[in-house]
Amino acid sequence: MRFRPCIDIHNGKVKQIVGSSLRGDNAEENFVSQVGADYYAKLYKKYSLTGGHIILLNASDSDYYKADMQEALKALTEYPGALQIGGGINCENAPWFVTNGASHVVVTSYVFKDGKVNWDNLKALCDAVGKEHIVLDLSCKCVNGEYVIVTDRWTKLTETKLTKETMSLFEQYCDELLVHAVDVEGKCSGIDEALAKLLSESPLPVTYAGGIRSLQDIEKLNALGNGKVDFTVGSALDIFGGELSFEMIAESYAV
Repeated sequence: MRFRPCIDIHNGKVKQIVGSSLRGDNAEENFVSQVGADYYAKLYKKYSLTGGHIILLNASDSDYYKADMQEALKALTEYPGALQIGGGINCENAPWFVTNGASHVVVTSYVFKDGKVNWDNLKALCDAVGKEHIVLDLSCKCVNGEYVIVTDRWTKLTETKLTKETMSLFEQYCDELLVHAVDVEGKCSGIDEALAKLLSESPLPVTYAGGIRSLQDIEKLNALGNGKVDFTVGSALDIFGGELSFEMIAESYAV
């Protein structure tokens, strides 16, 4: 189990938001940084943290998307080859991101078109950058006791349920999985324990994000995930306005 840091960019600024509140260019904010994305990339480099993700939270047709891209590029330039990037990814722009420093592209909506898996798009993405540069974002909401994958910045339910079989199905098309527990994302309310246990069955490296607020939550995730599930902490960290020590987490879970 290791710590995977994050840089969430919204309206051209590094932020922490309540994930379920994102609507268009509006969102409930937990924290708005006064420094740029490159500051955080430099910090992560200092602690040799790799495999973190940059997420562009505005839609690709938003007036803010270009500003998001500019911030992201500053981070990729500061720490090339160490950070993943997601938000508006497709087979046309994915090679540009990889060429400009992203270790992986993180993709959801391009693969889950109109609520269904678009295998042609997924295969085109593999052809464009190779599966070794692809992270599938299988972020999900609990619906009637089952986890349903969501797209379009966590606003639309798909027809695909997150199961052991689903995770195995995608194994040949990507290098890793990223899963935000949307019901608790940005709320510092504790982890989604059932989801954490489910992710322990992933055949691929998988990172869990959502709700972590304490060392006890991390330890619980470690136990439920059988030590195989990596984690992201956002709003709870002191570098994002919270109380949990980034330095302590980075030093304890870098490897």
